Amino acid sequence: MNAPQDKVEMVDLAIGGMTCAACAARIEKQLNRVPGVEAAVNFASERAHIRFSPQAANVEALVATVSKTGFTATVARDDTRAEEKARKEAAYRKELRLFWYSAALTLPLLAQMLWMFGTGAEMMAEPIPRWLQLVLATPVQFWIGARFYRGAWNALRSGGGNMDVLVALGTTMAWVYSTTVTLGGWHHQHVYFEASATVITLVLLGKVLEARAKARTSAAIEALIKLQPQTAHVERDGKLFEMAVEQLLPGDVFVVRPGEAMPVDGEVIDGTSSANEAMLTGEAMPVAKAPGDRVFAATVNGDGLLRCRATGVGAHTLLAGIIRLVEEAQGSKAPVQRLADKVSAIFVPVVVSIALVTFAGWWIFSGDFAQALVNAVAVLVIACPCALGLATPTAIMVGTGQGAKAGVLIRNAEALELAEKLQVLAVDKTGTLTEGRPVVTDIIPSMPAQGDRLLNLAASLEQGSTHPLAAAVVSRAKEAGIALAMPQAVTAVAGRGVAGTVDGIRVRVGSPAWFAADGVPVPAETKTLQERGRSVVVVTADDVLVGILGVADPLRATSREAVARLGRLGVEVVMLTGDNAGTAAAIAREAGIQRFEAEVLPGDKASAVSALKTEDDRARHVGMAGDGINDAPALAAADVSFAMGAGSDVAMQAADVTLMRDDLNGVADAISLSRATLRKIRQNLFFAFVYNVLGIPLAALGLLNPVIAGAAMAASSVSVVSSSLLLKNWKPGKE
Repeated sequence: MNAPQDKVEMVDLAIGGMTCAACAARIEKQLNRVPGVEAAVNFASERAHIRFSPQAANVEALVATVSKTGFTATVARDDTRAEEKARKEAAYRKELRLFWYSAALTLPLLAQMLWMFGTGAEMMAEPIPRWLQLVLATPVQFWIGARFYRGAWNALRSGGGNMDVLVALGTTMAWVYSTTVTLGGWHHQHVYFEASATVITLVLLGKVLEARAKARTSAAIEALIKLQPQTAHVERDGKLFEMAVEQLLPGDVFVVRPGEAMPVDGEVIDGTSSANEAMLTGEAMPVAKAPGDRVFAATVNGDGLLRCRATGVGAHTLLAGIIRLVEEAQGSKAPVQRLADKVSAIFVPVVVSIALVTFAGWWIFSGDFAQALVNAVAVLVIACPCALGLATPTAIMVGTGQGAKAGVLIRNAEALELAEKLQVLAVDKTGTLTEGRPVVTDIIPSMPAQGDRLLNLAASLEQGSTHPLAAAVVSRAKEAGIALAMPQAVTAVAGRGVAGTVDGIRVRVGSPAWFAADGVPVPAETKTLQERGRSVVVVTADDVLVGILGVADPLRATSREAVARLGRLGVEVVMLTGDNAGTAAAIAREAGIQRFEAEVLPGDKASAVSALKTEDDRARHVGMAGDGINDAPALAAADVSFAMGAGSDVAMQAADVTLMRDDLNGVADAISLSRATLRKIRQNLFFAFVYNVLGIPLAALGLLNPVIAGAAMAASSVSVVSSSLLLKNWKPGKE
């Protein structure tokens, strides 16, 4: 940003009036000139995503900046989405009407040209008098084509050029020449009314088709929005009232009947049922719901009646967060787009120069003014950079939308691009490879009949901890009906364990390595348990061994398959865990992982990720999959970070990619989607560049008629968008 500040705000503006990538580049340039502003303008989504310092700028100033550039801007919010869609639909209908008017006026001119071309008739045999050709072509040029003149004027006024400049300049040259010939009575000269009118008509057709295709690229967002229920059954004073979802407040109690969609996020307080959460996770299997479980807006209730308490309403539901995340990703720019942006910035001046050289060259060497003019017009028309501007953003919009459908939320286009390059994936063990819900499987006291005392001391000390192993110990003690004491002076040693006082006894609970370092002998059974994949918890009282607990966290059913898929994608999986080497080896063996690092403290995982990047003195792209919160330093150190099954705003902000399911297959899906999207982007850019690289020389050499050039230009934009839409064929679970 131009002027870094402590506080940064963000706003999205809906931009109206853009016709090509050059328009987006110009708006972006003007916005970024404002102190404290960092803006990215997306031509395909017609949005500007802006980060700004409130001390240096405000929303009104940003809107004014866009207006001065010659475009319209309104703040895009959740409550204005319907209004924005209606405005776009009205603009589309207007353009469609103008196209039909233009087509009706142009068709006689085009038919005459084709008739003369087919019969070889001379100019004197023109079936439509020239005065009538002038009458037909003039409203197309100046009424229907007025949008091109407005766009060109706004572009030139702000010191830039765009597609409108090329179209307006090319068609005006053809119309002025033809009008001069007609009014001057020079019947021996050709006229090109059909060229100017047909080019405008074809460009309008291209815009109409492009608008329809672009609307389909945001189909994923539209589908998510349509899922949001409009009403809810709210319980007040023991009675049910139907009210608009917008009126619900956190804490309100609502009832969801069988088959209905959840109106907002909430927590079940009464009833049992199941919910279809496929729209969030991509997983078709229903999820059981009971008191204490979370429910999410727009998920569908099964065959039970649920009473729930609202916890997230309006913009604070998980669905609203997903929509925001997808919109931000669709509006962001991938690094691969930088080349196209640089080309677009200088494209129009270069093309105008080529057209002038073409005109001068043909006039000087052939002496045919009309032919020189026609070839210059063809250069201007064929060179419109629409396809170049649509190549990247349309593919990103479709790709991120497909990811959202599959429960893979990609935060920005840069993450989507980098995921393709991953060579190594570091994974946390607990909650990523394993279920994340450990259970106590073995209780081995040092003295016979001391099992309850062992559980009592360990669970009493651990009851304040949020660590999964601690939760397993406390849960087992409660299942056994053991009363727990309140611990005193509890201190935690990261990656080691917990110490404190229970009923006046100094108790320590932790890993075998912690005690071994202090010279406390551990039972021989420790190694046996570790070899069986158990995490061992040692318990001492006043430095005397009380016993050990074996805790197992079962491997997820999908982890081995996911590791195999990643291997087929050429990605090496490396497990990082704080567990001992024996347990780590057992889990790695079960998951099919060849490399692992054991006894890695939480604070050292980031260093481990950094080391993987430069291993063997060669730079490698490394990803990290974890829970999105506890592994935050390691996630930040990775090139691309994946938060597993987060379902929370915190996790969505912590990672580059949020996986809505607790399944490592989501990482493989993200990499597969990234590769498919980048292939499509490169394909689009290749054809967009080739189209111009081949088209401009052909036009300059006199091998392209302006009418053919106009048709080709319109077709190129539509073909690029249609090509991007083929990404909808991508499905999760495939390499």
